[in-house]
Amino acid sequence: MRLKTIKIGNLHTENNVFLAPLAGYSNAVFREICRNLGAGLTFTEMVSAKGLCYGSEKTEDLLYVDKDYTGIKACQIFGCEPEFMRRAAESEALAKFDLIDINMGCPVPKIYKNGEGSALMNNIPLAAKIITECKKSGKAVSVKFRIGLSEDKLIAAEFAKMCEDAGADMICVHGRTRDKIYSGAVNFAQISAAKNAVKIPVIANGGVFCKADAENLLNKTGADGIAVARGAMYAPWIFSEITGRGKADKLNIVRGQLQKTRLLYGERFACVFMRKMIAFYLKGTPNAAKYKEKLFKAQTTAEVDVILNEIEF
Repeated sequence: MRLKTIKIGNLHTENNVFLAPLAGYSNAVFREICRNLGAGLTFTEMVSAKGLCYGSEKTEDLLYVDKDYTGIKACQIFGCEPEFMRRAAESEALAKFDLIDINMGCPVPKIYKNGEGSALMNNIPLAAKIITECKKSGKAVSVKFRIGLSEDKLIAAEFAKMCEDAGADMICVHGRTRDKIYSGAVNFAQISAAKNAVKIPVIANGGVFCKADAENLLNKTGADGIAVARGAMYAPWIFSEITGRGKADKLNIVRGQLQKTRLLYGERFACVFMRKMIAFYLKGTPNAAKYKEKLFKAQTTAEVDVILNEIEF
């Protein structure tokens, strides 16, 4: 895959292989791991604009960035009210972030029924107003969206052009419709249509679980780069593979993640979170079922660490 920097407003990424926002997973430790493995840009989990405006402690916990982090700091926010989206983008809580990504693609029913995420594809004028308001923050703004709500209403090119006209500096297009959630084939033609409709950078997203998938997505869409989501959740070392950094030391990476997660988020969260993450990492590993059974009985990070010694990643 041909690596290149992506210009987002006045920002320049290290390469064009990104970690997409992953609700419930892309916390500060996971983002750091993916960046160290080669991700050119990472995003926080999606954060509620209203939660930020009302000073929700839980919301602000999602925004932690290590003081030594030197890459572009990107935060994804969601909401459907332009004023709250602007206030969030201008808030003190987001002062440290260089890039604001607007979620217009989340398909989860709870988000959709609130008129947020992919529901904004039902209301293009409102979506445009949200982008325009967020741009008033003076920060670079990107938008992540889907190719449409259903197969009979594919609007990737139209929505992409709206984003550009409203002031977006980059877009990321998930090549599935809202009703497909995360299943089914990626529609390369619709991502390509979005790319051909605008001059700003277009990042393709969907179905990347190995280097061949990344190359195929890039070649068939003509996009400027790719964003990895679930593929990174199952194997963060996918970034090392795609960017040609060589074989990653998986055991040390996972052990480091366990330790840093405990230090940053506490013993209980680290134990529960890392049991789940390691279960993902075990996909395709010999005796995975046996190790998963042991993992979910573990009550401390020390017990999880002992189990790690038995696993051959």
